[in-house]
Amino acid sequence: MNCRVLHPGMFATVQDGGRRGHQREGIPVAGPMDELSLRVGNLLVGNDEDAAALELTLVGPTVRFDENALIALSGADLGISAHGTPLPLWRPVCVPAGTTVSATSAVRGCRGYLAVAGGFDVPPVLGSRSTYVRAALGGLEGRALRRGDELPVGKSSELSRRIAAAVQAGRMNDRVPIAKWGLSAALIPFYSSSAVIRVVEGEHARLLTSESRDRFWSGEFRVGAQSDRMGYRLEGVAIELSEPTELLSEAVVFGTVQLPPGGNPIVLMADRQTTGGYPRIGEVASVDLPLLAQLKPGDRLRFRPVSLDEAQRLYLARESNIRQARAAIALHHH
Repeated sequence: MNCRVLHPGMFATVQDGGRRGHQREGIPVAGPMDELSLRVGNLLVGNDEDAAALELTLVGPTVRFDENALIALSGADLGISAHGTPLPLWRPVCVPAGTTVSATSAVRGCRGYLAVAGGFDVPPVLGSRSTYVRAALGGLEGRALRRGDELPVGKSSELSRRIAAAVQAGRMNDRVPIAKWGLSAALIPFYSSSAVIRVVEGEHARLLTSESRDRFWSGEFRVGAQSDRMGYRLEGVAIELSEPTELLSEAVVFGTVQLPPGGNPIVLMADRQTTGGYPRIGEVASVDLPLLAQLKPGDRLRFRPVSLDEAQRLYLARESNIRQARAAIALHHH
């Protein structure tokens, strides 16, 4: 089965769980900006959680499946519809062969995910199908989608076939069957243009002036226009070191908050480099990275301090919810 791209939208790429195990060679992990939405979207169609899906940014795309397909939409609400029927988020949908699935623009959030049973079967590069555009790695020829692209879809799992059969049998809509069940409300995030992001204070926060340290935790930042999958450039509150400092480059991760000489923090995102020499003044709690990834340029955020123990507890609680969702889907379609 193929999925044909009729309109590419603003910036749609293939992303899976990420290209892990190559950072020592300087190759970024890439993968989804919003890991939670990718994983849950795949669960809803019976895929492995890290199967390749489409990451859609702000606008579009429009695609057409040439065979019946089981899909799920997650993340930002991009106003996606099929045959004139608005498609719900966080719920499996059976798309008949030849159906055009089209998106408008983000109503809430920034990045939507389109998962399909079987996943998008583009060739893996270094063990991953994720697109890393800066190095033209992975995905479809290492780039964002273009009009006329054909995306191959992999073979559905037995669980996917059982979910599709159940959706067809209990259809809520005659033209586009939609599952009566969906993701638990406990796992569905709320996206806003103003977010509070929890951060573990970084090793180099000790280098800040006391005034800057206060401003970092109490001030409001704005996501800058130059933000992308590599990093969010924050504006609004200038942060200063107590004195000029030279540091050796050290490993950085998704969520590292760096402070370049200009005083405007940068939060490293999915396409981050593997090392960095700017002071690391914080690390975003993993559980809040999906929320951060749904902010778009112009949106605002504040940081709230959280201990490492609390950040770990929050992460484990979220993983417990995902495990319960996975088990419930498998049990319901046994």
